[in-house]
Amino acid sequence: MLTDIYTKQKENNEKACNALKKEFQTIRSGKVNISILDNIMVDYYGSPTPLNQVASVLATDATTITINPWEKNMVKVIDSAIKAANIGVNPNADADGIKLFFPPMTKEQREENAKIAKAMGEKCKVAIRNIRKDANDEVKKLEKDKVLSEDEAKKAYDEIQKATDLAIAKTYELVKEKETQLLKV
Repeated sequence: MLTDIYTKQKENNEKACNALKKEFQTIRSGKVNISILDNIMVDYYGSPTPLNQVASVLATDATTITINPWEKNMVKVIDSAIKAANIGVNPNADADGIKLFFPPMTKEQREENAKIAKAMGEKCKVAIRNIRKDANDEVKKLEKDKVLSEDEAKKAYDEIQKATDLAIAKTYELVKEKETQLLKV
């Protein structure tokens, strides 16, 4: 029973850290990354669809992203969706596609993005603490049902706390790594 609780906690902690890594990809650093467009949805015949499912998206160099819709009538729709998303650049549309030219980031933009990364890290830590609470609640229930003794429950709480400390340390390292990447010119 306790092994299941520990395994579930570790898996959920890993999911939280992976979600943080994925979220970090949406923050712009010095070099453009196409994942900055991951959250953009376009109206594709009446249903919201992710941008990468209606067009090919390529980073052609360190400051340019090229978007080539599979249907030429989607250029205007994609153009307006990018403008609405407010990602910090205006799209340059022509008959065949859209180009996004990202200017070099200023020191203030880098610092602001580092703050955003820190806030994302804090959200991840809160998620990890909630995972710990859920695991502790399961142990409490087992203790209340007399399946575990008081000593076994105490050991279980200690084990859960160790796993939580490891996950929070990993989150801290991920945030530090991202901050270093963002602040490097």
